[in-house]
This record gives sequence, C-alpha cells and structure tokens, in this order.
Amino acid sequence: MKLLEGKTALITGASKGIGRSIARRFAEQGANIAFTYLSSVEKGLALEKELIETGVKAKGYRSDASDFTAAEQLINDVVGEFGSLDILVNNAGITQDNLLMRMTEEMWDKVINVNLKSCFNTVKAATRTFMKQRGGSIINLTSVVGLRGNAGQANYAASKAGIVGFTKSVALELGSRNIRSNAIAPGFIETEMTAELDQNTVQSWREAIPLKRGGTPENVADLAVFLASDMSSYITGQVLQVDGGMLT
Repeated sequence: MKLLEGKTALITGASKGIGRSIARRFAEQGANIAFTYLSSVEKGLALEKELIETGVKAKGYRSDASDFTAAEQLINDVVGEFGSLDILVNNAGITQDNLLMRMTEEMWDKVINVNLKSCFNTVKAATRTFMKQRGGSIINLTSVVGLRGNAGQANYAASKAGIVGFTKSVALELGSRNIRSNAIAPGFIETEMTAELDQNTVQSWREAIPLKRGGTPENVADLAVFLASDMSSYITGQVLQVDGGMLT
C-alpha cells in the first residue's frame, strides 16, 4: 500500500527544485498531483507529463499564489477537477537579497507577498474544503534562515519566520477539525542554483554542517511525504528542520 494512495495534493511552485522533488515523491506514493508554476512554463508542462506517466492524475496550473483572488480560483479549480483536496504544500518562494540599507520597499514587499502572503491565501481558500471533509494536512516550507536570521536577507528571514507563526496559529485553530499544519525548515539544500556558485564557497558551507554535506531536494521531499501521510496523524504545529544538524 502506498502512503498517499487516493489522496489529492496541491503543491505551489513545483516546476523545479524542492517543489519538483515533492511532486515526484508524492506521485511515487500514489497521490494525485495538482501543482502551480509561474514563469517556468516549459518545466511545468514537462513535470505534468512526467507525473502522468507514473500512473497518477496530474495537472499543472499557471497561477500566482501571492494573488488572493487567483489563489481562491486555484483551490476551486483543483477541487472541481480532482473532486477533493487532502494535502496542501506551500513551497512557492523567492529571494531578493540585499543589506537592509540598500533594500528597497519593493524588494521587501515582493518577498513578503510571494513567500508569506501566498501561504495565507492558499490556506484560507482551502480551509472550507478541509473543514467539510474533517481532515487535511497543510505543509508550509519555511527555512533555517527564518529561525536564526541571516545578514543580507532581512526580507526573506522575516517572511520565513512569519510562516512559522502562521503555521502554529493554523494548527491551533483547525486542530479540532482534524486538520494538521506543520512546517519544514530546510538548511543548505543543493539544487541547480547552488551548482552555479563558487565551489570553494559551497565546500566551506558543507564543512560547517555537522553531517559535512549539503542536503538534497529529495531529503526534504521524504519529510513532506511523512507529514502528508497518516503516519504523522498526531503531529501538528511543528517546525521540522532538514539541515544536517546546522541549527542544533
């Protein structure tokens, strides 16, 4: 029996990196997959095709989760198309790094909107469906940066810290309806983006981690499967770090 058999999952920002790995892992475990992408249209279409080939139902939506009305429409479309929604993964996120003195208001607003407001938008829109079926698993992607801060990332750190407070509040509000809300805080995860960085710098980051290596998107996806499945049915309001011991 696959862990997510018969469940429907929606994953935001799934055309690449961690979101893509979560979509693949969920499909391997039998979930039907709805996902969003915005600028990476070709990658989004390729992922949809790849997921369908695994034998599950899958559909990509070009949608901006930071837009309140668009998020509401997205949830309605997914429930209409798939007939249910059991798992919501808020993965969409961006960075616009700069020192506070050089950070513009636009850089602040954009990161807060895409990273934090999108969580409010999708969770609020999905709550009615979750409450009606008396069940659901909400998984929000935060970051170790949201737990400890990072120079040059005041906007990103604030957005990710906000996700922690939001996740815990939702867990308290919706727990009586059997709706769970948890957050995943990845540390240094090696993706296409980190492959383009100076490898000496990357190696020094690895050396600072107790496990002496960076994580993979699949490491994050494996935890997402656990939190989405009935194996974690008594876990809510938690922030789980996937960081190799970086924040210990």
